[in-house]
Amino acid sequence: MKKHHFGISKIPLQMVLIIPFVLQIFGAVGLVGYLSFKNGQKAVNDLADQLMDRTSNIVDQHLNSYLSIPHKVNQINADAIHMGLLDVRDRKTVGKYFSKQMQAYDLTYIGIGLTTGEGVGAARYDGKTLTIDDWGSKPPKNWLTYATDKQGNRTSVIVTLDWNNFNEPWYTEPVKAGRPIWSRIVTINYQYPYIAASASRPIYDAQNHLLGMVAADIHLLKLSEFLRHLDVSHSGQVFILERNGMLIANSSTQQPFILVKENIQRIKATDSPDPSVQSIAKQIQQTFNGFESITESKKLRLNWQGEPNFVNVTPWRDQYGLDWLVVVSVPEHAFMGQINANTRTTILLCLGALAVATLMGYLTSDWITQPILEMNRASQAMASGNLDQTLDIKNIQELNVLAHSFNYMAEQLRESFTALENSKAELEDRVEERTAELKTALSELQHTQAQMVQSEKMSSLGQLVAGVAHEINNPVNFIHGNITHLNDYTQDLLRMIQLYQQRHPRNDPEVQALAEEIDLEFLIEDLQKVLASMKMGTDRIRNIVLSLRNFSRIDEAEFKAVDLHEGIESTLLILQHRLKDKPECPAIVVIRDYGKLPEVECYPGELNQVLMNVLVNAIDALDEVNANRSYQEIVANPSQISIRTSISNLQLVEIAIADNAGGMPEQVKNRIFNPFFTTKAVGKGTGMGMAISYQIITEKHRGKLECFSTVGEGSEFIIQLPTQQHFSTAV
Repeated sequence: MKKHHFGISKIPLQMVLIIPFVLQIFGAVGLVGYLSFKNGQKAVNDLADQLMDRTSNIVDQHLNSYLSIPHKVNQINADAIHMGLLDVRDRKTVGKYFSKQMQAYDLTYIGIGLTTGEGVGAARYDGKTLTIDDWGSKPPKNWLTYATDKQGNRTSVIVTLDWNNFNEPWYTEPVKAGRPIWSRIVTINYQYPYIAASASRPIYDAQNHLLGMVAADIHLLKLSEFLRHLDVSHSGQVFILERNGMLIANSSTQQPFILVKENIQRIKATDSPDPSVQSIAKQIQQTFNGFESITESKKLRLNWQGEPNFVNVTPWRDQYGLDWLVVVSVPEHAFMGQINANTRTTILLCLGALAVATLMGYLTSDWITQPILEMNRASQAMASGNLDQTLDIKNIQELNVLAHSFNYMAEQLRESFTALENSKAELEDRVEERTAELKTALSELQHTQAQMVQSEKMSSLGQLVAGVAHEINNPVNFIHGNITHLNDYTQDLLRMIQLYQQRHPRNDPEVQALAEEIDLEFLIEDLQKVLASMKMGTDRIRNIVLSLRNFSRIDEAEFKAVDLHEGIESTLLILQHRLKDKPECPAIVVIRDYGKLPEVECYPGELNQVLMNVLVNAIDALDEVNANRSYQEIVANPSQISIRTSISNLQLVEIAIADNAGGMPEQVKNRIFNPFFTTKAVGKGTGMGMAISYQIITEKHRGKLECFSTVGEGSEFIIQLPTQQHFSTAV
């Protein structure tokens, strides 16, 4: 026997199994660690952008909401004054009204200044205590500040001073502008700092005469309070400044102003006592050569104290003149926690990989014995008759040779048994195929039989109608023709009687008695009406006969250009007994909406059959609904069949037949054209009427037959036919 020597035979099998696992896992974990570090850096940038964008949006939404309140209150007050609901001459009432508004809105001041120099307002200068300011037209000592009770009533004077409206920007600027604006920011140092933005607008009376102005203030220090409560403020800075660089609000603990000799003095952001705000503002100013050139949102990466900072600068404007910048700054170290966490995760993964690799090596050594055990189990299974056995190919050569031999033996046995099974399955497939062919043939035979029965019914009906029409037509034509002669003869006799009455006096008692007995004057008058009524009756019978002939079309088996309206009317005449008034049910109303149609090439008799089927279905549906309604309910909501004809283009005409019955569910509507499908009781329908109609329209006329139905409203069948056919025989 020839021996095979392998280079790997001297390496312990356990090492062969463990080392690859360890190397693969450590390689994968190392790659994951590197990618995790790179993704962490990208995540920092993405997270910083998302945080600053979200913070800018929150600040923007707060500014839009908070700074819109003064102008909304001014609009309300201006409208109330313009409509006369608020009398500006009654300053006491106006002041109380403003105090009530102060309790409803987050404002620090609401007031009016009049062209007379007078004015009144309600204030909350310290953010808590409500006071009312009331001033006359001329100083001195014309300004009085009142303390108020909980109801807003004045209690005592607490401040008196000189005041002149016409020297104050919050009065002069909106009056001059003639529109709502923001006046200059007001800074006053009472016992507490008061820095307010004043929204003002002119006010007019009902005759549009200028009365003065109305104003509402908001405390800008509240913006700083809002910024301090943002999440980003714990690690970064958020501040708002004007285009000239003046600081409006910031999230720092430092105030956006300084006190100079007990007077409040606003400062620029570049002079802020907070070093981070000052540094960031200076770098932004240097980057853009000032703040005025920033017209859209900018993302920057600036350094402060040797550490990178993510900075987002966003312009904010409103329609009343404010033009501010919102700056969000976050240091990079605020996001380093995520990278550190990734590093720790990588180390833990490496340790876990080592443990997993060791465990896998142990399990793999045990795995070597499994192929031998599997071969033993497979042999026992085959001995028991289960031939569907296959051994997996392993990487160990000796086991592979044995597995190949076993699989070859099992394959040979399976092929033998499979050949027998295939013969059996082939025989069963032939039986099933033949059975399916017989079922298909039976279904087609039933369909053809039902179609022939329906066609034979319509043909017999057409022959019967044509025969009856012919038999009625001859005597009616004879009567109709003789009525004309009878009318002429009667006129001659009446002229003879009139001439006789003129020539012979009425002195013959027998003639006079006979004239009175037969009521000669009434007879002469009524005879004309009888003849007219007889002529009308014969005309009506002739029209009925003509409609019957049009419906039967017994002599029109080939394509012929016909008037569709004649076929519709003929069908309605045949169904008149079902449409007319009955003791238990009022008549079904037929609404005709006929368009101007050209003559259409078709099989007239078969097209009338389709019209008959559709109309009968509509009548049956209405009868089914009416069976559950009283006579009065039907009168209140009458049954209707609407017939509409139109031409969509020169090549296509449309007939729409709709009813107001209960409609059909979706599952019924989807099967309405299936052969043998019917919802009628046994003996009342074959289920072939609509299937044959669909075949007549689509196959013999190359048209379309569609059904639209809504439960609770009704159903509509739409027939579309080409005006001309491009073939000479039906399919």
